[in-house]
Formats: sequence, C-alpha cells, structure tokens
Amino acid sequence: MRKLLYLIGLIVLHLQCEAQAGNYIQIPAGDYPLGDTGSLDNPKRVVKVESFWIAKFELTNAEFEKFVQATGYKTLAERYHNAMVFEPGLAEFRWLQDSTAYWRFPNGVSRGGIEAKMDHPVTCISYKDALAYCTWANCRLPSFDEWEVAARAGSEGYYFAGFSKENMGEYANVWHGKDHLKADYSDGYLYTSPVGKFKPNPWGLYDIFGNVFEFCTGKLERDGDRSIAHARGGSWWCSKNSCAAFNTIYIGAVSPNASFSNLGFRIVKKVFTPSDKDS
Repeated sequence: MRKLLYLIGLIVLHLQCEAQAGNYIQIPAGDYPLGDTGSLDNPKRVVKVESFWIAKFELTNAEFEKFVQATGYKTLAERYHNAMVFEPGLAEFRWLQDSTAYWRFPNGVSRGGIEAKMDHPVTCISYKDALAYCTWANCRLPSFDEWEVAARAGSEGYYFAGFSKENMGEYANVWHGKDHLKADYSDGYLYTSPVGKFKPNPWGLYDIFGNVFEFCTGKLERDGDRSIAHARGGSWWCSKNSCAAFNTIYIGAVSPNASFSNLGFRIVKKVFTPSDKDS
C-alpha cells in the first residue's frame, strides 16, 4: 500500500509539473522532502517551496555571449588568468591553472575554442560572473532547495526516477573511463556536450547529473563567516569510479572567484512574462 501511495504521489507531482513554456518549466509550490539522513550538509527534512520557473537547460555559450556583447563584461578568469582546466593524463583529482583559459577558451587556447560549441553550457565563469549575468538578464540562480526540488522531480532518493549508475549514460554527460589518465569519448564527448543532448528528468530538466556543475545560492553551517560559492549536480568530469558527487544530495564548495571548465549555471526567472514563452 505504501509503495502504491508513493507511486500515486509521483504521478500527481509529474502532472503538476507539466506547465512548460518556451525553455522554462514551472515547479509547483508545495512541501518537498529533501536531503539525506547520512549528510551533515544536507540533512533529511521537509521544506516549503514557492512556485518558480526554472530553465530546462544550463545557460549556453550563445546566451552568455549576448551578455558580453551588450555590456563589454570581462569575467574574472579574463582579468586574473586563474581558470582551472583539465586534460587527460593528469593524476586523479588534479587540474591545471591555465592563464589562457576563459569562457571563450574553456580548456585553454591550446585545447580549442567554442566556435562550434555555442549550444554547449558556458564554463570557466566564476560565481560572481554568474551573478553579473543574472543582474543583466533580470533572472537569478536557484536556491539550494529549489535546485534539489527540480532535480529530484518527485523522487526521495539520490537520483530522479529512472536514473541509476547502470544507465547514467542515457541521462548525463559524465566520464565513463576507469580513471582520468586516458581521454574518454565513449559517450561522444571529452568535455561538455550540447545542452539537452541526453534524456531529461521526469519533469523535463536536462543535464541534471552531467555536463556541468551548477551554481546555486545558499550557505552551509560549515561556511561560517567565509564567502563560499556552492554548486550542485554533476559534470562531464564526474566518474562513478572516482567521484561520487553527481547526485541530488551533494553540495560542492568553491571560491566565488574560481573558474573551472566543468562549472556553469542554470537560471530561474524572477518574474515569468509572456515574452519568456518565446525564449
């Protein structure tokens, strides 16, 4: 009986989330179970969330370019030459600082630019750069709770319904190699993929556990008075053999000034307008 009630609840939530317009999905207001009993940063609890409109896709290079062209904005990586990039062959968990890397060359000039990747998620941007984009575009980043509600799509587990470590390649651009010593093209992509290339979650959001980690707003108890940026989801670099961070529970931490080639963002509309239906 309990399983039947849970299944009915999932169906109801799914129907509630059919409200879609353009590239946005309306998440209904409600009380949602979040977190996990084994997590100090994200303990199991029920949260009340107001309705919000969230982008189906991670923000692309093309969308970020419009912002740069309109404002002349220079990202922190362009100003401080401190972006972190990856190339196959590095020891596990090691990345390189590349002074040439920024959003137009997210893995450094020697590894190519984004000319043919305008539909890929923008990366090598810092948390502060993401906030600058949101100010210009009159949108915002999702909060911890909003991101998790949208990512879970009614599930109470680590993953949304249908996703598992066995079939993750259908839903997420992740690293399938045994380690990071050899380049992994097994899903067709070494780094990022076009947004929406893989299956969405049950509520229609793409790239939840792959492609790039997504900046969110929020503060953890362990942050104290420090200024820490946080991101959630998963990335093309995530591997089930060496990184267990791609799920609905993990909350990553990074300097607000740091730029990585596996870190981007997804936006939430402050106010959804009729013109948003065409975007």
